Amino acid sequence: MVKSILGLTLNGRAREDAVADNMLLIDYIREVCGLTGTKMGCDGGECGACTVLVDDRPRLSCISLAASCDSRRVDTVEGCGQGSRLSRLQKGFHEKLGSQCGYCTPGMIMAAEGLLRRTARPSVADIQQALSGNICRCTGYVKIIEAVSAAAEDAPTEEPPTEQAPSVELAE
Repeated sequence: MVKSILGLTLNGRAREDAVADNMLLIDYIREVCGLTGTKMGCDGGECGACTVLVDDRPRLSCISLAASCDSRRVDTVEGCGQGSRLSRLQKGFHEKLGSQCGYCTPGMIMAAEGLLRRTARPSVADIQQALSGNICRCTGYVKIIEAVSAAAEDAPTEEPPTEQAPSVELAE
């Protein structure tokens, strides 16, 4: 098995690890880094439970090689809050009852985070587009959309430039 050194920034911290060239990003995050918030749902890039951000863009970690993230910034749900303080999206999901069983929630939060990093005040259509690659079997999505809308309303006063809602990157 061929291994290479993977250097990246994970949740704001630089890392270097020897990883197999065929290791998936989700396995790197969960097994090597010990961060279990990112979930394996379908194992084929269809459900969005494994969504993380790579350089601020949503990426399906179950079909992305870890090596494709060399020299890049990767953010997982564990990096959203500050210590025990919830991020505005986590707070929105909590207050608006945006999660039921919670399995899809980390992927939903990361897809929504990717949207809010680019579009400070997204429309409902923007939110629907950004979450279109994420499946929840428990809800009708109304509460999830309300949670993201509430988080957008709770945005800092200084707004980043508005861009089109990002769609999930499948892999590079």
